[in-house]
Amino acid sequence: MELFTHFDPKNSSSLGMALVVSSVTPLLLLDEQLVVRAASETFCRAFDLPIGAVVGTSLFALGKGEWDKPQLRTLLEATAGGYAAIEAYEFELKRPGKPDRILMLAAHALDHVENDAMRLVLAILDNTAMRAAQNAALDQALKNASLVREKQVLLQELNHRVANSLQIIASILMQRVKGVQSEEARAHLREAHHRVMSIATLQRLLASTATGDVALKPYLFDLCASIGASMIADPDRMTLDVVADDSVMSPDQSVSVGLIVTELVINSLKHAFPDAEQKPCHIEVAFAASPSGWTLTVVDNGCGLPGGHAEAKAGLGTGIVNALAGQLDAIVEVTDNAPGTRVTVSHFGAFAGSAPAEAR
Repeated sequence: MELFTHFDPKNSSSLGMALVVSSVTPLLLLDEQLVVRAASETFCRAFDLPIGAVVGTSLFALGKGEWDKPQLRTLLEATAGGYAAIEAYEFELKRPGKPDRILMLAAHALDHVENDAMRLVLAILDNTAMRAAQNAALDQALKNASLVREKQVLLQELNHRVANSLQIIASILMQRVKGVQSEEARAHLREAHHRVMSIATLQRLLASTATGDVALKPYLFDLCASIGASMIADPDRMTLDVVADDSVMSPDQSVSVGLIVTELVINSLKHAFPDAEQKPCHIEVAFAASPSGWTLTVVDNGCGLPGGHAEAKAGLGTGIVNALAGQLDAIVEVTDNAPGTRVTVSHFGAFAGSAPAEAR
């Protein structure tokens, strides 16, 4: 270190030596032959080299020659010749008996006057820890991706088994319909069959959803199309339409909404049109949301409520709708639609899903 305690402030080489020696970053000052003329203490500590074995030695002879790499030599020679500068060169330092290190090198020639010797400053940044952290993060990301793929495969298998189970249950119910004598028992079995098929439809629709959220418009459209295909004998006389905005709901909420729609549509198809042959019959399912809540309505132009009042006959379907609405913190209101019946399920409060932009 005493070699560099005295320097001429007018001499760029002396300034360069002082800068290198006092640097907290590992630095080397090289001449045009790439021999080390000065080294920072931080360099010597970082690479376990005594100052006496560094200064006056070619960079490529340091240690056991681990710095002697053809590409690094070419880059430094080009920099010393004034043809280039090294901005960020990644260098893997391999030393016998010691861990490999990932270094980032930068080098540039110092400005010098005509009579001054050319000097090259080489800065070394140790990126070993950062690269290890990056590799660990990448490994974890790959493991997470593998777990996600495994989970998706298991979920697909589960959905497949659930779908098969529901189809088996539906088939057994239809077989029982043929085997019973009581018309009332047949009606109950058919009703159970319709409910199982509606749940199977919900399960199929949700299983096909690529993300965690469910877009309600295609979801309700497909659900009602499935119900109509299984329960409407004459589509020219009986229509079932869906009017919905572009709202998005969580899977849990959408299941409840879908089951409510299923119950209300099945109820209208079963009870609202005792004289279906006498007029065109129509059912409309509508959904609209805003930041302050959402509203689901199922309207038909059927025979309406008995006596024209808003008291719905309590039954299994009504109990299911009320229970599902309770899960959604929603209120059920049944009114006479003159003609027909309107059932409104309303949730007042912040919409947990995503309302369409025009409703915000």
